[in-house]
Parts: sequence; structure tokens; C-alpha cells
Amino acid sequence: MHYDTTGRSGGRGHRRATVCISSQIGCKMGCKFCATGTMGLKGNLTAAEIIEQLVHARAVVDFRNVVFMGMGEPLNNYDAVKTAVQVLTDTKLFGISRQHVTISTVGVIGKIRQMAVDLKGVSLAFSLHAATQDVRERIVPSARAYKLDKLMEALDDYMAATEQRVFVEYVMLAHINDSRQEADAVGSLLHGRNVVLNLIPFNPTYAGEGIKFEAPPAETVLAFQEIVRSVYGVPCTVRQTKGPDISGACGQLVVQTSMATGCSSHTAIVDVEELADGMR
Repeated sequence: MHYDTTGRSGGRGHRRATVCISSQIGCKMGCKFCATGTMGLKGNLTAAEIIEQLVHARAVVDFRNVVFMGMGEPLNNYDAVKTAVQVLTDTKLFGISRQHVTISTVGVIGKIRQMAVDLKGVSLAFSLHAATQDVRERIVPSARAYKLDKLMEALDDYMAATEQRVFVEYVMLAHINDSRQEADAVGSLLHGRNVVLNLIPFNPTYAGEGIKFEAPPAETVLAFQEIVRSVYGVPCTVRQTKGPDISGACGQLVVQTSMATGCSSHTAIVDVEELADGMR
């Protein structure tokens, strides 16, 4: 579990935990740098199995934030995720505020618009990873079906309908999407939009079909952040990695033993990581 005991962004310094939960077993989106994508999609979790992860987590610690950033593309299991959100935000059950629930997506256009109607108050995190169509297609195969310009239109519609800020996730890969040119492209794309950019240094995995992905040096990440923030006026944070020692960090979740297609209560995966807090 990850706790914040110091307080940030005007916080009071009390202990709190963020629970990162899965919505599927594996994932069909196949992002090249993500270990989960190497599994393919084995099955969807039911709403009950999604909630079960929170039951186990609550037995360990009280938490106030829930992020759908574990295994799977939440918007590809939309109905179960929607039901799970309704349960975890029910004041008679878990009572988690919708403001403390975040759903992450690599970009499923129709469901982004549907989420604006069904799940107002829940935060949306969009996995960008590249600000140009050609680079994005190289590392995010689903970009071939969901073009970046159309995704940005859907995000604009979402922000207009909900009046909510969107978190934009960006895994930084050395020599692929970490250059000054890429920083300018990201800044230009996000300038004027109500977003917060979250830079995520790559966590080592065996994913990549022979591509040797590496995290950029810390100074490269900070320089990228400075360009986006100072030149383009885009709020930008750098995620502090949690859990790489147990292969539980962002992009590292994978089942390494054979398993049958389908899902059961024994396949739910729980991970905890930090979400930039206080930026809502």
C-alpha cells in the first residue's frame, strides 16, 4: 500500500492510500511497452470481482482513492466498471466520493463520450504516450483504430460536458518519445486544454517484441517537464514509481503462469500506486 503522510497541495498530512485495481485479465490493446499487453485478453472481470479487490484492500487499510489503472482497458469492460463505480461510491456501501475515483483509458472514443453521461464526477485519465499519430501507432497499436485527432475531439467533448479536468498519462521511453521535438508536440497538443500531464518514467518489463525500452535519464524527464510547463503553460507532474521491486509498478502487471480463458475470484489482481493528488 502507498501512503502519503506528509500532505501535498494544501493537504493536512494525514495517512491515506490509493488502491489501483484491475478491470480485465490481460488486455487486448497491446501497448508495446506494457507487460499486461503480452498476455492478450483472457477475460473480463465482473463487477463483483472488481469490487472484491477493494474488499481485500480495505481489510488491510482504509483508502480514499481508487484508480482503474491495473490490468485491462476499463472502457472495454464498460458495463462492469460502471456498476463497480456505482457500488464503491454508494454511501451505504464503500462511500468513496466520485471525486476520488479515476478511470484510465488508452482511448475508446465512444465510451469516453458515454462516460461523460453515465459517470459524471469520476475523473478520466487518458494514456497519450505520444503526441503525433505516427509515433503513437508505433507504441500503441490501438491508435490505428482510434486516431489521435478524433480522440482529442472526444476528450474536448468530455471536458465540455463534465466541466472536469482530464489527467493525461505519458510513459517516457528513451529515444522514442522523450526528445525536445516530442516535448514541443505534447505542449502544442495540450496547450489551452483543461488537463494535467503526468510523466511516467518507463518501468522495466520484458514487453516489446525485441525492442529494448529504457527509461530516460532523470534530467531528460525534468527537461521535458520544464518545456511543457514553462513554454506551453501545461500543468505537468512526474510520477514517483511505486512497486517495481515486486513487478507491481505501472506497466508491469502480468500473470506469468498459464491460465484458462475466463475469470474467477482467484484471478483478480490488486496493485497500489500514486496518482497525482490535489490537482482536481
